[in-house]
Amino acid sequence: MTWSRRSLLGLIGGGVAAAFAPAALAAPPVLTGAGDIRRVKLSNPRTGEVVNTVYWVEGEYIPEAKAEIDFILRDWRENLLIDYDLRAVDILAATYRLLETNEPISVVSGYRSPVTNALLRRNSRGVARDSYHTKGMAIDLQMKGRSPSQIRRAAKRLGAGGVGGYRSFTHIDSGPVRAWGRA
Repeated sequence: MTWSRRSLLGLIGGGVAAAFAPAALAAPPVLTGAGDIRRVKLSNPRTGEVVNTVYWVEGEYIPEAKAEIDFILRDWRENLLIDYDLRAVDILAATYRLLETNEPISVVSGYRSPVTNALLRRNSRGVARDSYHTKGMAIDLQMKGRSPSQIRRAAKRLGAGGVGGYRSFTHIDSGPVRAWGRA
């Protein structure tokens, strides 16, 4: 089935329930749902951009919506983007759903080019040399209406990927299941 942007907006306006599952075959049970759409609402405070989109409908990823997500998660310092790992986007969307909010997720850091990652490593001991950010598999996020610990708890409930706890933001990635940092 082909979906136009207008028909997707109609689904959203109709209040269709969202459900989220990573692209991986063995998705944790909390990520596999009975709903038929997945959505994200993202903002990038550094660029002023906002994306509020349904990116998956009835088992199909929507290429135009995925392109919008890739763009907002780009390395804004170098203005470079990559094909973001859909598992990371699915984990992000499932975390958002568990937070039961309509507030956009503020992107602290998405993709980082090797140049940007090296720059950040020089200025912070908390930046990994082989960061999942450089592979398009990680997102650092925060929200005004949810504390970093609330976001971390929601992400950890998924049992998918990595969840890092920091004072002012939460890291999620589509790597192996693990957790670190502040509770």
